Amino acid sequence: MSKKVIWAIIIIMSTSLVGVGMIQLFWIKWSVNLDEKNFNDKVITALNRVKDRLRQDVEDRAYSELLKQRTETSLSSGKEMDSPFKPERTKDMNSLSFFLNPSEYLEAIDKDKLDLFLRQELADQGIDLKYEYGVYSNELHSYIIVNGNYAVSIEDTTKSSNVAELSPLLKAEYRISLFANEFSEPGHLNLYFPNKTRFLWSSVFPILLSSTLFTVLILFCFSYTVYIIFRQKKVSEMKTDFINNMTHEFKTPIATISLASDSVLSPSIIHDENKVRRFINIIKQENLRMLSQVEKVLQMGQIERNDLNLKFGELDIHELIEDAVVNAGLKVQAKGGSIHADLRAKDPVILADHTHIGSVINNLLDNAEKYTPEKPEITISTSDVSNGIQISVKDNGIGIPKDAQKHIFEKFYRVPTGNVHNVKGFGLGLSYVKAMVEAHGGHIQVKSEPGKGSTFTVFLPKKQKTK
Repeated sequence: MSKKVIWAIIIIMSTSLVGVGMIQLFWIKWSVNLDEKNFNDKVITALNRVKDRLRQDVEDRAYSELLKQRTETSLSSGKEMDSPFKPERTKDMNSLSFFLNPSEYLEAIDKDKLDLFLRQELADQGIDLKYEYGVYSNELHSYIIVNGNYAVSIEDTTKSSNVAELSPLLKAEYRISLFANEFSEPGHLNLYFPNKTRFLWSSVFPILLSSTLFTVLILFCFSYTVYIIFRQKKVSEMKTDFINNMTHEFKTPIATISLASDSVLSPSIIHDENKVRRFINIIKQENLRMLSQVEKVLQMGQIERNDLNLKFGELDIHELIEDAVVNAGLKVQAKGGSIHADLRAKDPVILADHTHIGSVINNLLDNAEKYTPEKPEITISTSDVSNGIQISVKDNGIGIPKDAQKHIFEKFYRVPTGNVHNVKGFGLGLSYVKAMVEAHGGHIQVKSEPGKGSTFTVFLPKKQKTK
């Protein structure tokens, strides 16, 4: 699968996820708006009923007061009046409304009954939510009743300016005029729900949470799938390079062995013992070279299967390094360079597998030599650290770019060198080194700059943890 196809799929999937997310947000917002509209309708219905009940209550009390006054007047004049229940109520109330100032209706509101009416009407509409309310007088420019309490004395208007600043009732969303007529509007009732937004969103919160959770899971799975696709593509490319490198690595010794075998069988050479020995020695060396390459591949297979059979024993790191320096010295000297051992560890004996730790050191020295084209200067040093020993291999080679340093321990990975492939290998050496070091309970790190060489530092514990 090409990169263009992969990126096209990523763009399509990303667009689809964004589209689905926007649609979900749209429907959730639409649901909240619908709930808010229903809530508003219920509140307005409740306020209208409260307004009607307040008017009825004030009129009932005013009518009762009117009858009482008439009765007292009749008794004081000595005249007998008809039953107080017989006068025409509608006619009397119309007369009363004509002469009564609308603001007096507002002032006649019973705070306790107002509180009762609000609670009852809101409950009838199924609204069980904390609220604040106030009755505002346009004449006084102040609230006269706030949350079931009288706010100011009607006779004392000097405090009204302070009361008018009450918040958030001034910004209340719900407002209804009280005792208004065609000539004036004495005041209004304000109603405010502090937790309205939370209440409206609480109904859709489980849906929103579930939607977000599933979207995050889909996004995670999509991201992980894309990561796996790129990783597998990279592994596939590295395996292709590995096969090409392996073919090249095996082709050269096979060709050399073939030529040496043909030479040995030549009539002019087969009777010359010295030449036969030389060609047989070449065959043996090339055979060992192929065997070494095959061993690397087999070792990585064992590491993948966790099929390592490490044989731990006491091992003198300094002796191992000295042997490795002798073996690597021939190649280094052939390039006109030198290799130095700076062994400062006072206690170089650790518990480790002799064969694999030896391969680790040989691999590090071999890399230092291979990636230093001219006059390699290699230093291998040791030092004592807490609970273990530290081994450093420093060279003056080509160095490793920063973006490649995090990949050099991956299997089959080789630092890109453009079209130049003058360094042979499978890309298994450092992967094997890291696996072996970690199998011994240690760790490895690298510091490098292009053109300034590299330093590989290995930590190995003195003792192995019991499993």
